[in-house]
Amino acid sequence: MAVPNPPFAVRPLLPADPGRLGGHRLVGRLGSGAQGVVYLGEGPDGPVAIKLLHERLLDDARARARFVRELSLLPRVAGFCTARFLGTGEHGDRPFLVSEYVPGPSLRDLVAGHGPRRGTDLDRLAVSSITALAAIHRAGIVHRDLNPRNILLGPDGPRVIDFGVARALDGGAPAVTGPTPAATG
Repeated sequence: MAVPNPPFAVRPLLPADPGRLGGHRLVGRLGSGAQGVVYLGEGPDGPVAIKLLHERLLDDARARARFVRELSLLPRVAGFCTARFLGTGEHGDRPFLVSEYVPGPSLRDLVAGHGPRRGTDLDRLAVSSITALAAIHRAGIVHRDLNPRNILLGPDGPRVIDFGVARALDGGAPAVTGPTPAATG
């Protein structure tokens, strides 16, 4: 199965990057942030995004707790408003999460390359983004880092990503019981 390779999103793997995570062959890098690296993976059901905790954070209890919190919050969110959560796994001692791959630029990249949205394009973007945020709040989650980098513009509308600093409205987060078997192997 061919994986889409839009020039705005996928960069080559680095020599130190793993070749596989769980049952997915890695084909490129989608980005890197404070918490981890996001890879484009290819599996039996098509392309996925896989976020792997940075190795340097393995001994940082707070960073690991933030990552585990993200793993526990994502399944609570409706798939239409975010990259749908597919599972978790571990690469050695490093946890990773697997989500739907959303082929499209971030809002930040779109505005940087083409200027701000106007007219009905802006109206659609605003209504869709507010609808996604409302669904996230209905799931009992406050994102806490909503910005143009964390809104991907997929073919079916905006998707909110990166729940690394999100909090559950109930003050806690569901416990993570272990990797979802479908994502490992």
